[in-house]
Amino acid sequence: MISIVPNEQRFHDFIRRLRNNPAVAAGFVETVNITPEQQSDYMSRFGDRYLVALVDAQPAGYIGSIDRDIRICVHPSYQGQGVGKALIDAIMEKFPDSYARIKTDNKSSISLFEACGFHRAFIIMTRENRQEVSQKDE
Repeated sequence: MISIVPNEQRFHDFIRRLRNNPAVAAGFVETVNITPEQQSDYMSRFGDRYLVALVDAQPAGYIGSIDRDIRICVHPSYQGQGVGKALIDAIMEKFPDSYARIKTDNKSSISLFEACGFHRAFIIMTRENRQEVSQKDE
């Protein structure tokens, strides 16, 4: 069973370790290695803007909306089980004007957001990569 709960300090290291996990790092627009100190500082400022998915009481993924920009990650062991959709639905209830920046080669994220009612709005071009920005249909 999937439960979506508010972020708490007990989840901060789970979020950090998952964000640093090489199996998911390629899906992020920016690849960084987050230290415990950086995570503590970040969560002290933005932790209340995050939600955590639990599957059978175990952390399975997280989502946040910072400056309306969605950050989502589901542990590889729980992908394809509805965790991502549950997280997106929950964050959109809390922050309905949020959007997603997605790398154009991240087909699984594009499919997930489209399945949740987002549409491709425009493409941001950078020297390093291309990003698509998806917004929720009204």
